[in-house]
Amino acid sequence: MSSFLRPAADEDRTPESAPSGRTLEFAGHYRPVTEQFAIAPPVSVVIPAMNEAENLPYVFKTLPAWIHEVVLVDGNSTDDTVKVARELCPSVKVVEQRGKGKGDALITGFAACTGEIIVMVDADGSADGSEIVSYVSALVGGADFAKGSRFANGGGTDDMTVIRKLGNRVLCSLVNHKFGARYTDLCYGYNAFWKRVLDDIALDCAGFEVETLMNIRVVKAGLRVQEIPSHEFVRIHGTSNLRAVRDGLRVLKVILRERGGRRRRPVHRQPALAPAASSGEVS
Repeated sequence: MSSFLRPAADEDRTPESAPSGRTLEFAGHYRPVTEQFAIAPPVSVVIPAMNEAENLPYVFKTLPAWIHEVVLVDGNSTDDTVKVARELCPSVKVVEQRGKGKGDALITGFAACTGEIIVMVDADGSADGSEIVSYVSALVGGADFAKGSRFANGGGTDDMTVIRKLGNRVLCSLVNHKFGARYTDLCYGYNAFWKRVLDDIALDCAGFEVETLMNIRVVKAGLRVQEIPSHEFVRIHGTSNLRAVRDGLRVLKVILRERGGRRRRPVHRQPALAPAASSGEVS
């Protein structure tokens, strides 16, 4: 029976503890998840990354062994992001991002997925991959969209400033009021959904606000949403591109646009597979 990769505890999140020379390979068609739970739907994990070579060991370290595939969307990295990903998981599917922004990267990654369930995971080491079982359990239990929440009972965050928490709360309240949602968190990138949901939400934005857009459109489409308590760790290496005021205004713009009922034409990205390295295989 497949087992989870060991979650990264606080004492594990140091450079000295990063896995060295370890590779990941994922289970076959039958996927035991726990002693009481097995799933048939294949699960794809999408990781948008740009210059995250130092953080990827921590990300891959926590991914469960039973997932179907990892899709890494490389945003024109100038470091060893792709090389490190292939060393950690020889079967990783690497696609090149043609545009810019997180939304564009996710749209590209979603198009490359072959699994029935898609999980979004950030590449900065802030998410614990062992939580994926909770997301998948919610989906196979009847939810269409499993939304991670740092503020649901059992969740938490080590990364948000007071200003960002306040902004998130205000924007979340606005979405709940305008669209009849009951979210406790709005701008969080750890989510999962059935691939068929993409036809209902027709994503069409390139930036950070893509997460808010997804949350709004699943409600507008009448889909069943279940929040999943999640703990967000601090980015391990590098500097975040998030800017509270700038990104808050972009999120507000999306909310107002969606409230007005206007929708842009959906974007359909054709993923460009990155060439396989001689030491790794792209599936």
